[in-house]
Amino acid sequence: MNISLQNIFAILQSQWHYFVLAWQPLNGLTEGFIYYYPLFMAYIWMFGAIIFYFRYEWHEQADSEHLPALTDYPPVSILVPCYNEGENVRETIEILLRQKYPAFEIIAINDGSKDNTLAILQELALQHAQLRVINLATNQGKAMGLRTAALLANSEILICIDGDALLAPEAVAWMVRHFLENPHVGAVTGNPRIRNRSTLLGRIQVGEFSAIVGMIKRAQRSYGKVFTVSGVIAAFRKSALYDVGFWSNDMITEDIDISWKLQLAGWSIYFEANALCWVLMPETLEGLWKQRVRWAQGGTEVLLRYFHALFRWSSRGMWLLYGECLISIIWAFLILVHLLYVPVELLTESTRQSLQDLSPSWTSMLLSLTCLIQFGVSLFIDSHYESKTGGVARYYYWMVWYPLVYWLINVGTTIVGSIRAIKKKRGQRATWVTVDRGLRHK
Repeated sequence: MNISLQNIFAILQSQWHYFVLAWQPLNGLTEGFIYYYPLFMAYIWMFGAIIFYFRYEWHEQADSEHLPALTDYPPVSILVPCYNEGENVRETIEILLRQKYPAFEIIAINDGSKDNTLAILQELALQHAQLRVINLATNQGKAMGLRTAALLANSEILICIDGDALLAPEAVAWMVRHFLENPHVGAVTGNPRIRNRSTLLGRIQVGEFSAIVGMIKRAQRSYGKVFTVSGVIAAFRKSALYDVGFWSNDMITEDIDISWKLQLAGWSIYFEANALCWVLMPETLEGLWKQRVRWAQGGTEVLLRYFHALFRWSSRGMWLLYGECLISIIWAFLILVHLLYVPVELLTESTRQSLQDLSPSWTSMLLSLTCLIQFGVSLFIDSHYESKTGGVARYYYWMVWYPLVYWLINVGTTIVGSIRAIKKKRGQRATWVTVDRGLRHK
């Protein structure tokens, strides 16, 4: 018996030795990819965002006295899907009624809310003729709510915002201009701004939406394709939605899905930085984790569903975007593999070598410096959109924590979300979930 155990132990030790020898060269390549991929992409995003800034934003800055000059003012329908928005929807509708646009209707969809959302909407509808209310008796999901409202809307241009968002009075006019200037524009995504900034997570997200989200959207628009419209604020041409079959009921992130459907069908998506929309974001780690898992799952669902569509020559414009998304997911999994291999390194290297690996290296310093440059560039581009609230430059300090807090979370959520997307049954209806909307002072 003892001899058998010794043999097994010897075999395992031998296999482990072969594994370490085989993995060591790959480990070097993995480390290089893990460090240099975000570094490379940071400069790609910065370059694209700077092009966008000088091309579209240098001379156009939104304020209450600077609306775009439109050749026409076609009627628009503003769609507001709601699920348990009793605490927020009254403020959302009242702010919407202040739009500086001559012809618009508001269609609010109560999607089986369990609170007093429907009662508030019906009360507001009696006071304001511009507001119509659609009541879905049971929770059908945001995609179904939007589809229902789109079919009942009187306008060709649809503006979609969430039930807890506050749309800037100038936003509709800024978004409509793109539909007038280019008949191939199928959607326009707006510029979400963070409302709640009372915690470290909230303050970091202010910088994140400027430095990461805003910068990437500008860069992607410069390069021709946008990964996704912002679900909280986006405008659509109804005929384009009809062309692609409207929103999909079984995709967990309907905004990413509709973006890919439109662009694969040949429609363009623009980014309008002047279309500001103030949104609530999670301010707890649990809420942030759930939100990012959902986003990651939605991204992977889209990559899986539209993989075959990429083989069409007409889809070639999406190849780079698809590749970048796929590489980002691979990057997250490689970080996990690398972290799992750290104990092996500690066992196989001398104590001195291990301590050297843990010390700051020039690649880490370069990555940190690039990160700060990226935040600096994006905050410079984005700061004037919040000049009335004191700008966003004061949040630069808080962004120092971004790599530590958000990169670790994003690696975990990407892995979990991707696995959920792979395991999800096709055709399963995506319904509303209660989300963390931060800590608000009442």
